[in-house]
Amino acid sequence: MEDDIVQKIQSNPTYQRLVSVRSSYGWTLTAIMMVVYYGFILLVAFKKEWLAEKMGAGVMTWGMPVGLFVIVFTVVITGIYVRRANSEFDEMTAAIRKEVL
Repeated sequence: MEDDIVQKIQSNPTYQRLVSVRSSYGWTLTAIMMVVYYGFILLVAFKKEWLAEKMGAGVMTWGMPVGLFVIVFTVVITGIYVRRANSEFDEMTAAIRKEVL
């Protein structure tokens, strides 16, 4: 019985579209996050002097807002994925359940 359900789900065009869209979207966001994170690591490795420069007359250096940007960007990109997953991907999953079960 379960093998039949699995076969129905895997052969469903909506399921195949869901897997394709979700995978490509996830890998795209992953690539963007890797560029931002490893860009920061490369800055730390090769531009320490710039990150240590003061932004003005105060004590804040360029490294502080750049590091904060990486943290905030991580939260934002996660929120973007979750928002799409909770709307489009969940709707597709519900449609698959209706069609198969």
